[in-house]
Amino acid sequence: MRRFSAEYLEHTRRGMWEDGRDALADLELSTRERVLDVGCGTGELTRVLAAEATGDGTGAAGDGSGASGDGSGTAEDEGDATVIGVDADRDLLSVAREESGGRIEYLAGDATRLPAGDDAVDLAVCQALLINLPDPTAAVRELARVSDDLVAAVEPNNADVTVASTVDAEERLEREARAAYLAGVDTDVALGDRVREAFDEAGLTDVRTRRYVHEKRTEPPYAEAALNAAARKASGAGLADNREELVAATSEAAYDDLRGRWREMGREVIAAIRDGEYERVEYVPFDVTVGRVG
Repeated sequence: MRRFSAEYLEHTRRGMWEDGRDALADLELSTRERVLDVGCGTGELTRVLAAEATGDGTGAAGDGSGASGDGSGTAEDEGDATVIGVDADRDLLSVAREESGGRIEYLAGDATRLPAGDDAVDLAVCQALLINLPDPTAAVRELARVSDDLVAAVEPNNADVTVASTVDAEERLEREARAAYLAGVDTDVALGDRVREAFDEAGLTDVRTRRYVHEKRTEPPYAEAALNAAARKASGAGLADNREELVAATSEAAYDDLRGRWREMGREVIAAIRDGEYERVEYVPFDVTVGRVG
């Protein structure tokens, strides 16, 4: 499984659950009592699950929906369910524990050998995990083993991501870098319908998938995250996160050329931010697939 830095996960998942949680409706969080978040990383989804899973059918917002959409899940709005995060990366788990203030339990474990018994939870869920595994079906089978009711996967379709920007070079370079990344990565990061196939192969029933689109907007007034993202473009750090995959698809020389043009684009972005003229929207399609055990 590929490894990611906490900074990378924060950047790629930023704001995903802040504007609403309708995409989690099929997880029936208001009825959940025992939840396992597999491949939890730094715990973004885990904290949302802890806020929304009440176990009494009311939902964290008290409206029965289990989708309050009112923030990241603080101590004041946590549900009553037991929510546990699991990840193989102990460094990411350290960040997750710090972010949750010790209110959520996190365990080290592999997605194909989970530290939980059979039927230990009533919901086993993962976010952006299957796209990073060589054998997604094996992981889905393991999620099904530990759940006595529902298995869910929230997986982006990276092949369909698009970017609109007031800096023309950004749109062009994003397309170029994405195409090279998709060609060079050694897992299927655009699973799409194959997530449903993995659920079927794992023996899950009543399998259904809904597609949503997460819009990541950057516009004045600029948040600190937007300024950091611009700085990472100008330094080439953001591109370097995927250096191995980009070189595999092209060459060292081609990567260096792309990095030079990427950094120049980053400087254009910073200049546009200084003038208050920079706007960017990234559209990230993601599929929520759920299936029943037994």
